[in-house]
Amino acid sequence: MALSQWIAGDETAAEMLARVLKQRPSLFVPPLHRLPLRAGNVVELVGPSGSAKTQILIQAAVNCILPKEWNGVRYGGLECSVVFIDLDCRLDVSRLSQVLKLRILEANGNGLSNTKDCENFNALFATCMRRFLYIRCYDSFEFLATLKTMHHRLQKERDVLGIGVHLLMIDSIGAYHWVDRVSSSLPLWGHNRKGFSLANVLEAVVEEVRKLLLVHPSIAIATKATIFGDKSSDMVRREKPSAESESRYVTTSSGPQVLYREYMPFAWQSFVTHRVFVRGSDEHLTVSSSEHQSIYFSEWLLPSLGFFDKFIVKNAGVFIVP
Repeated sequence: MALSQWIAGDETAAEMLARVLKQRPSLFVPPLHRLPLRAGNVVELVGPSGSAKTQILIQAAVNCILPKEWNGVRYGGLECSVVFIDLDCRLDVSRLSQVLKLRILEANGNGLSNTKDCENFNALFATCMRRFLYIRCYDSFEFLATLKTMHHRLQKERDVLGIGVHLLMIDSIGAYHWVDRVSSSLPLWGHNRKGFSLANVLEAVVEEVRKLLLVHPSIAIATKATIFGDKSSDMVRREKPSAESESRYVTTSSGPQVLYREYMPFAWQSFVTHRVFVRGSDEHLTVSSSEHQSIYFSEWLLPSLGFFDKFIVKNAGVFIVP
């Protein structure tokens, strides 16, 4: 829409909402489906190792890069670009490819009957993968440098693909916590140089992500590993922690227990708009006599919804257990 048309134009509230939702669609992906995630939201996905955090990121990425419709077949995707910044350097891209292929096959009736179907499948798969931008960083300074140059990179991608980024993913935001904590205790040469600290680095990261979300309206999802947790506790009711509290608590029949210990600086904690806690369990879902799926739990902590969901991870992605 041209600027002059926008100034002179007039539209109803319904027309305005339809236009905004089309330009900035909400993201609904299990187990983050309880609340609509919109551009500008910063979601923290926190949980111990092995709690399927990266699998949830893969699910969200596939939902974004898939088209709404392709050659008359509906896929229900957002048809947007995704940026995946891998700070753990452990993403298995073949897993993303597997989920994407199975989603495409599922929409096509789980089969390709002729050569034309195979050609369409390959063309769609290639188009979707071009929308996935994967970046690895090996320390906090490389991560910060990546964020500072991300605007020009995304602008170039938009010019090539004709679409903007809708999802920024960081796996995992606390990957360099202990290395930076040790480095911050080392003396720095020069009196005019700003002291290195965890708070300084995270403040700079938050500021760069904030600028990026303003210029390229998108959703940010960051995973964070817990450094302490009680796997045996059942999630019943959340205690609202004080501002000074460094631990998250859960109330069980045996009393309050520490869920995990918060270690990120306040600059990051205050930047997060949504927080979801995920964990594994000893429960299994029997799919067949020879197949059992591990059950995971998820619960919204910010905002607190007061209940949790069960989900499983299959070859085709993440699915909610009724």
